[in-house]
Amino acid sequence: MATPTPMGAVRVERVRGRSALTRCFARYPLKLIAPSRVGPSSCDAVWLYALTYGGGIVSGDTVSCTVSVGDGCTAAITTQASTKVYKAVGSKCSEQLLEARVGEDALLAVIPDPVTCFSTARYHQKQVFHVSVNSNLVLVDWFTSGRYESGERWDFSFYKSVNHIFLGDQPLFIDSTLLEQSSSYSIAERMREYNVVAMVVLLGPKLRDIQDKMQDEVRKLMSGQLRPPTAGGSLYTTRSQRPRRPPLVASCSPFGRTGTGMVARVAAVSTELAYIFLRHHLAALEPFLGAPPYAAS
Repeated sequence: MATPTPMGAVRVERVRGRSALTRCFARYPLKLIAPSRVGPSSCDAVWLYALTYGGGIVSGDTVSCTVSVGDGCTAAITTQASTKVYKAVGSKCSEQLLEARVGEDALLAVIPDPVTCFSTARYHQKQVFHVSVNSNLVLVDWFTSGRYESGERWDFSFYKSVNHIFLGDQPLFIDSTLLEQSSSYSIAERMREYNVVAMVVLLGPKLRDIQDKMQDEVRKLMSGQLRPPTAGGSLYTTRSQRPRRPPLVASCSPFGRTGTGMVARVAAVSTELAYIFLRHHLAALEPFLGAPPYAAS
């Protein structure tokens, strides 16, 4: 996938002792919104909302952005709603590219709403992060089966998401997710009753306590899923009849030579359950960002 000239460019630097947006450029079809303040004035964090004109990505379009978070700065990049990927025209693919640099003692949180691919859509996403030894990164990368509440479920043709994290010039984390329709088994057959797939990456010394707590709670959650259900249920139990498989499954794994990073993987039967998981486990970011990610509206 060729790298075009970025449609957006963001730079966050220390200005008078605080994180400040010193560059924010975007051209069609990308739009970047920087609210004057999110959370209390005492919080040192820059927030950005990324969206596209028309509410989604058209077949054949490429949306690209570069982000630089300077030493000691904090930034959060999110969206106002799910990223919609419209139907493919022929074999054309919709693409999103993000390249980010995170400085020493800096924190970047990439916390978008999920990608939702329409029927026949073809989508390719690549995100590359360059970090330092003491950089901190929160990355949420997730997607749904489509407009499943309207009966459009795992009907897209192609979905690929690639995430690379480099420490200096050395690869620290390399991940790729690929879903493609096949003549033997459709994506829907392979995904069973699950409609949401999510990945959460936590990296850096500032996030160690959040990592430890998430790993502990996920371990307990999945241990409980192996026991017969009780009348009390759990945080992720739905009111409807319990499916044959757990409504939400999750796992956590450390990465990096000294285990400074952690990746959590989640599959859920509904977007609501995935939001509950993210809201609960990322709530501890509020002191850094000034507001909890995925707060209920």
